[in-house]
Order: sequence, then structure tokens, then C-alpha cells
Amino acid sequence: MDKETKKFAADVLESIRQMKRDEVDQLHTPEQIIARRGRPVGSVAAVTKSPVKLRLDQDVLDALRSTGKGWQTRVNALLREAVVAGRFRT
Repeated sequence: MDKETKKFAADVLESIRQMKRDEVDQLHTPEQIIARRGRPVGSVAAVTKSPVKLRLDQDVLDALRSTGKGWQTRVNALLREAVVAGRFRT
């Protein structure tokens, strides 16, 4: 048996020992792993956001993007603050 096969066998045996000691949260079969598509379970927020097409002046867009990664999330937070403060009528 080569080194890689020995390591794999040892890992499988250790996994079996952990299962017998109830040290695993959930067991996934190969079929379950292959069948999954999309985002992992629990990674989707309860409140979903809607994609919109919004036309902005180029200088405004440049300023927003210049704040770095996450600029769209920050814009969303700024708009939420304005709505909560009553600057927009809904």
C-alpha cells in the first residue's frame, strides 16, 4: 500500500471511530454531496435583497466605488438610515 492510500485508510478509520463516539454533527453520503447545488444551507439571509438597475451620475458612482469593497452594502445602509429618519415617504 502506498503512502497516500495508507493515509486515506487511517482517515476513514478515524472517521468511523468518531461516528461511533457520536462526535459528528451530521453524516453526508456522496449522493447528498453531489446533489447539492447553489448556496450552502443557512448562507441565505432571511431578508433578501432585490437587484435593481439604477442610473447614477458618474462622479457619484466613482465616489461610492472609491470607498472600496462593500460599497453597495454601505449605500444600502445609508439609504436605510434615510428611510428610517423619514427623509423618504413610503
